[in-house]
Amino acid sequence: MKAALVNAQNDMYDRGVRGNYTPEENLHLTLAFIGEYPDAEPVLDALSAVSFSPFDLCLEGMGCFGDLWWAGMRRSAPLDMLARRVRHALAENGIPFDRKRFSPHITLIRRARGDMPVTELAYASMTVEAFSLMRSDRGRSGMIYTELGKITAC
Repeated sequence: MKAALVNAQNDMYDRGVRGNYTPEENLHLTLAFIGEYPDAEPVLDALSAVSFSPFDLCLEGMGCFGDLWWAGMRRSAPLDMLARRVRHALAENGIPFDRKRFSPHITLIRRARGDMPVTELAYASMTVEAFSLMRSDRGRSGMIYTELGKITAC
């Protein structure tokens, strides 16, 4: 899946699109954005109660939110259920998170400049067997993501 995403980024770059491209190691799908929170342990405790079975995740389409360009994920009942369970666990434990409607996507470019080319997103899928709690810190060269814990499928 990452290879298909990087190929799409390379194609857009070759077609003249400029901006802040997400490095391959930072490509990710956000189930719930927590933001600033002082202690990871209560979050991990809440998320450890989330149960799910492995499921397939597939790329589907591209789009933008203003100058943020993304690759979409095919909606599926298991993906939507996982996002609902994660958000429910956070809410039940009083952990604040961004309550925007879940829109499964992977950010490819921020501050994109140029016309969105008609770029074919190659078919790619992967099996989701775990999800992680990540911390993001702004570094000199962009975001730095650190895994704080992983929850695996049943």
